[in-house]
Amino acid sequence: MTKRRDFIRHSITGTAGLAIGVIGLGSEANASTNMFNDQVQTDELDLSKETQPQKGVPRPIVPMTEETLGIKPRGNYGSLEAPMQTMRSYRPLDLNAETWKKRNPGRGFNEWAVQARKHLMSGLNNYLPPVDLNASTLERLETDSFIREKIEFNTTPWFRVSGFFYTPKNVPLPAPALVVLHEWGGPMLFGADRICGEPVHPIIIKHRETYTSGRALADWYASQGYAVVVIDAFHFGQRSPRGINSLPDSFNAKDLDEATLSKYDSLTRENLYLSVRELNWAGTTWAGVNYGDDSRCVDYLLSRKEVDGARIGCTGLSGGGWRTNMIAALEPRIKATVTVGWMTTGDTQQAYNLAGAVGSFAMLPGVWNRLDIPDLISMAAPKACMVVAGTKDPLFPPLGKNEAFRQIADAFAWAGKPDHFKSYTPDKEHCYDLDIQAEALAWFKKHL
Repeated sequence: MTKRRDFIRHSITGTAGLAIGVIGLGSEANASTNMFNDQVQTDELDLSKETQPQKGVPRPIVPMTEETLGIKPRGNYGSLEAPMQTMRSYRPLDLNAETWKKRNPGRGFNEWAVQARKHLMSGLNNYLPPVDLNASTLERLETDSFIREKIEFNTTPWFRVSGFFYTPKNVPLPAPALVVLHEWGGPMLFGADRICGEPVHPIIIKHRETYTSGRALADWYASQGYAVVVIDAFHFGQRSPRGINSLPDSFNAKDLDEATLSKYDSLTRENLYLSVRELNWAGTTWAGVNYGDDSRCVDYLLSRKEVDGARIGCTGLSGGGWRTNMIAALEPRIKATVTVGWMTTGDTQQAYNLAGAVGSFAMLPGVWNRLDIPDLISMAAPKACMVVAGTKDPLFPPLGKNEAFRQIADAFAWAGKPDHFKSYTPDKEHCYDLDIQAEALAWFKKHL
């Protein structure tokens, strides 16, 4: 039983190496992980009672029409649409918080959350061995409100990532900190540069005008008193592939004219599903790689004396919102999150639109058989989680957003922390604009 419990603890806390196996991080990370283990009372749970999926019995699914979804379906799979929806009805979703609670009267939130985290971690299939971050600062810029460093550090023995770290000025140090995650949609040859610093290319100006009211999101949070770390996600920015599919072996995206940038961006996108296959063959998943890298960002923050390790949050838009969902679910050292532009339910999203909304980052075979998207935030309790979904956001149907919010609110009430969840539904498109930024800042100020 001891070995089994050790394995479960390894699974539900992220990975054993995230907080306690990283060389040179000291006691803060250990203390945070121990607090998380105490929170879910892992050693006291009898996981022999784990709920097993009910096989061979389809779930009743509400017919997904324009009337029920609240919007006209956009992603029809032609003659295969009906079989696909029927196939999905056979997915038991037995680890969905609402379903599990109904089937297990008298059992508590923590029992469900342990099982849910374990299942999610298993589906990520990402092994993170201990690693020395070996962080370095390549450049340093000082402004009136912050110091911005261009940085590099190791997330695994095989990945060294680039990004930025901000130290706020005019606030007491150590300061609260944020992991800020860039979007999926946009120019793939840029990652952290989208939300950090002066625009390095005209396309960045356009991108910011569309999504963040022209602001460099990381700079703005730093100017509000937060230490900030941002990295390039896998396949973005400096981590996009070179030397394949007619892409040169070496180039700097900021030096490309718009026509060449557009050409290279298209070639990079053509590699997306090759990347998914390569990662699967290597024994992992896109979501697993990105979760591991994002969690290592917390390690990096804890290595900086300017950061208060007890006050760390995470936020992002769109694909960055999805990554925030994963961090909320699994990273014990994160205390507060703001997810912007990525919340729905699986049933509604399949019927409405998968092609335009669900990227490679969401593909986890087996996970969505038993869990649903809202469970990522539900299992985050008692962290403080705000989820933002614009009523005009065309990526997700109203039914999916509203049902997700209802389930999450019920789960936080079940966990005894109803005030630690907030849904915010502005009359907006898919964006992280000035109004949303103000709401997010207020949330972080309250909880960090």
